[in-house]
Amino acid sequence: MTASVDDTTAPDEPSQASDPLFDLLEGFVHELRNAGLPVSLSENIDAAKAVRHIPIEDRNAFKYALAATLVKHQAHWKTFETLFDVYFSLRGSEYIIDPDAQDPFEDMDFDPEAAQQQQGEGGQGSGDGMSPEEMAELLYQALMRGDDTLMRAIARQAVKRYAGMEPGRPVGGTYYLYRTLRNLDLDGVLERLMEQARQQADQQGQTLTPFKERLEQDEFETRIDKLRKEVEAEIRRRLVADRGAEAMAKTLRKPLPEDVDFMHASREEMTMLRRAIYPLTRKLAVRLARKRRHKRKGPLDFRNTVRHSLSYGGVPAEPKFRHPRPAKPEIFVVADISGSVAAFARFTLHLVYAISSQFSRVRSFVFIDGLDEVTSFFEKADDITEAIHRVNTEADVVWVDGHSDYGHAFEIFWDRFGKEVGPKTTVIILGDARNNYHASQSWIIKEIQHKARKLFWLNPEPKAYWNTGDSIVGEYANHCDGVFEVRNLRQLERFVDNLV
Repeated sequence: MTASVDDTTAPDEPSQASDPLFDLLEGFVHELRNAGLPVSLSENIDAAKAVRHIPIEDRNAFKYALAATLVKHQAHWKTFETLFDVYFSLRGSEYIIDPDAQDPFEDMDFDPEAAQQQQGEGGQGSGDGMSPEEMAELLYQALMRGDDTLMRAIARQAVKRYAGMEPGRPVGGTYYLYRTLRNLDLDGVLERLMEQARQQADQQGQTLTPFKERLEQDEFETRIDKLRKEVEAEIRRRLVADRGAEAMAKTLRKPLPEDVDFMHASREEMTMLRRAIYPLTRKLAVRLARKRRHKRKGPLDFRNTVRHSLSYGGVPAEPKFRHPRPAKPEIFVVADISGSVAAFARFTLHLVYAISSQFSRVRSFVFIDGLDEVTSFFEKADDITEAIHRVNTEADVVWVDGHSDYGHAFEIFWDRFGKEVGPKTTVIILGDARNNYHASQSWIIKEIQHKARKLFWLNPEPKAYWNTGDSIVGEYANHCDGVFEVRNLRQLERFVDNLV
């Protein structure tokens, strides 16, 4: 592809190649890709064109113009927002795109006596001369009124005063955030705000019912959360000024929901995963239905072709085929729910049951060193979360000591359910194959493969760990139609294509 130059471009129009803003935008896009966001070349060009028509001083307009061209999924928004704050933050006189970058306490409406005292001490309204008590009172008033501008100014002053940030100091932003919030005592401020709300209700001759009190508390908590985010943003701005955008972006980089490792997800990431799995199931259900509908044509139907050729004088001009009727597979899910593997099994069960309309039947079995069928838990539950809870609390999966014994679990499965595996059955085994040095009984997997339509094994461990220590996944893999590393939703989504 060759690039062309538009001769009609105005002479004074800035060149993207020499404009520092576009160099910064290029680094921003590069970091988005490193974080996992799918940003194509055409979207990069669209973003560059969009920012030409947005005043750089308008931070929100600039931010949402980039988001409109670069973000395609709601789950990617938080990553985009964090990286935007890093790459387009306050850094001296360059790229001051925050309209409130002026002196934060200039022309603020707060206690005149305090302001007079500050000016008398040489503070000149900057807020540096305020005592901690005056700072706390100003914070209380800002939260009571919901004054976003004042909260932003307080956040900057609080970081300056309490965070203890020093240039070149190798300390993470979480430490500075903790120091700042500890001094602000937001829990105490919330209690004071709620007490004031109750007093106002009493003065007006009203009763603050539990429902109204909850509404008031939710509103104040929303404002406090907004202040907390302003404090985080201010700390990020100062760290960027000290360490540079690229270094901070690398430090703050977090995986997207679809790339979070099931085995090591934090509580916050688990919540994010639960939110991400539902739109994924809808997309997979549509994909599976379309894939089944567009299967290749069947073999030539000779008799039907000859019959239709009579209208063409006996010349077979229109071949006819026997269109297959693709049957929905029956799914048997056999999941190890011991230890950290349980989180992986839980999300896979979520996914399989969410797209169960694409299968004629779904049966679930869970095991540790014993095995139990839990299909009825899902069929009778309105909420799959409740079914998962019943699996963890009611399933009879412990035989001796509650340590994984794949061989014994497979023996139980073969004795009780092996005869029900047929040519329409797809068996999915979930587990890391760490057998605690018990007998593998891999012959059972071989027999299941002979009877079943397909047999797949999903392993949540990295491939580099397979067949190390007590892992015997290779012994089972010899009798599987496919063994897949499935550590996150993205890999799980890719595997689903093999089910039809």
